[in-house]
Amino acid sequence: MIDLHSHSIFSDGTNTPAELIHLAEQIDLSALSLTDHDTVDGLADFFAAAKNSSVEAVPGVELSAECNHGTLHILGYFINPTDPAFLEKLAITQEGREERNLGILKKLNKLGYILQWEEVKKFALKKVVGRPHFAAALVDRGHVKTKKNAFKKLLSKGKPAYVKRFHFSAKECFEFIRSAGGIPVLAHPATLQLSDKALFDRLKEMKDDGLGGIEVYGAENNTQRIQTLSNWANELNLLRTGGTDFHGANTPDLKLGTGFGNLQIPDEILETLREAAKQNR
Repeated sequence: MIDLHSHSIFSDGTNTPAELIHLAEQIDLSALSLTDHDTVDGLADFFAAAKNSSVEAVPGVELSAECNHGTLHILGYFINPTDPAFLEKLAITQEGREERNLGILKKLNKLGYILQWEEVKKFALKKVVGRPHFAAALVDRGHVKTKKNAFKKLLSKGKPAYVKRFHFSAKECFEFIRSAGGIPVLAHPATLQLSDKALFDRLKEMKDDGLGGIEVYGAENNTQRIQTLSNWANELNLLRTGGTDFHGANTPDLKLGTGFGNLQIPDEILETLREAAKQNR
């Protein structure tokens, strides 16, 4: 059993990289990928924790790409986390995050939801601050009852406190990942919020631009959806991957390895992914 999509305290998860490896051991995962948002800072701890473990630590990252409709996230597997050019692109992305965060803070305060930057930052145990940390701060202050309410009322796209941030294009993300020795994969395709026909057409475009795979096995995908995505992957010659998108206590009903209880990610997809990465180098 494997899981190729998880997050740590280095982005918007609640577990340290070492804790993720320990959790993976407890449920007998043979491999786990750490795919924090726009950062590889947690990978050194992740590799160290897995050194004497039965769990293979798969290097990963999740990049946010420019998208006019829905949300577009690109997973990068088997990247070299010390590649200077790749780290430079991540730094540019993180600068965009910082500018967006200041914009959100200003909007919230103007709307009467008073917060100090330190109140938000304390919920991000490492340097990457995102909207989930704003949501936690809003709950802590008593401005909203739940983090879900914070997004629904204020922080989601189109809501009063939402601020758009800088993103590279999807094609640029594919290029950055491949230049760092990795394979770019479309994460949770449903978040693009497209019809099946439009999504398939978008996949064809992204394939031409350098996309290498699609996350077929996801926690929210039923058997029929998995089959549809798998068929598309075969038709377009894209790799199939899978993961839970585990965020720890931020997604309490979702479990590492099995998602909401029924997810089964085939072990063999990891070897196929590994071989593709070798050929990319």
